[in-house]
Amino acid sequence: MSNKKKILVIQPIHKAGIDLLEKHPKFDFEVIENLDASNINSKISECDALSIRTAKLPGALIDEAKNLQIISRHGVGYDNIDTEASKRKNITLTITANSNAVAVAEHVMFMLLNISKRKEMYDSSVKSGRFDERNKLPKTIELWNKSILIAGFGRIGQCLIKRCKGFEMNVFVYDPYISNEIIENLGGKKVDNLAETIKSMDAISLHIPLNNETENLINYDLLKTMKKNCIIINAARGGIINEEDLNKALNENLIFGAGLDVFTVEPPSKDNPLLNNPKVMLSPHTAAFTEECMTRMGKETIQNIIDFFDEKLDKSKIIKL
Repeated sequence: MSNKKKILVIQPIHKAGIDLLEKHPKFDFEVIENLDASNINSKISECDALSIRTAKLPGALIDEAKNLQIISRHGVGYDNIDTEASKRKNITLTITANSNAVAVAEHVMFMLLNISKRKEMYDSSVKSGRFDERNKLPKTIELWNKSILIAGFGRIGQCLIKRCKGFEMNVFVYDPYISNEIIENLGGKKVDNLAETIKSMDAISLHIPLNNETENLINYDLLKTMKKNCIIINAARGGIINEEDLNKALNENLIFGAGLDVFTVEPPSKDNPLLNNPKVMLSPHTAAFTEECMTRMGKETIQNIIDFFDEKLDKSKIIKL
């Protein structure tokens, strides 16, 4: 009988991560691309560790994993994993804490700039032969001296503030778990009342988890209190913004625009009105999909498994269940 640890890679990861597995003398591994529950169920019972991206890992599957000791999440969110079942079975859950902050922060700025500068409208006016109509186009918005609220100040939020300060924006931070000292040292101002602060913001970027407290946090009642030039970006989790309410607010010109990398249902249904709303910029949950980030995430996902079995796992990467 082989003494090698059995590693299940649910959904492909970057070759840099696979290389670590191939070179490790004490690991056998299998990559699963067929995400049907019955297929995963047939593979999971004997594995000692698994990595997972966005596929669902319900308690029923976790209960079948008799030898499972660690779940290594390829990313930072873990709402696709049954944490109660993981806790009950004393399974360690890790995230790629150091990999995606730069990519996501850049993606937020990419959306913020494209929306504020009306990229689609200005680009299409030239390409469609309407250059001479430039004086009739609605004006764009500068980021200079504008106020932005970063809701959630983990690694991504702390990367984002540096980029906002580069544009000389006034940065406000809402995060009950981060000290005023840390926020001020990075050039921000800590706020304690989210609903009140939102009223005076020119931009809002969400970096908070989806849970019972944050689901539908951004709803019509809150949207109608925002400034008409406000731009809201969500590169965190779908469901934090009520999509029907957002569409209504945009159509009523209550805010300037929105950028969404995440959706309540992924992929979004074809009848989701936001898909056809010209005031929304969309991306398919790919804020972290830079070549550099995917390399880092693939490596860190597997390195967390290696470090776990070598008993030297960085505690900052472990989710407290």
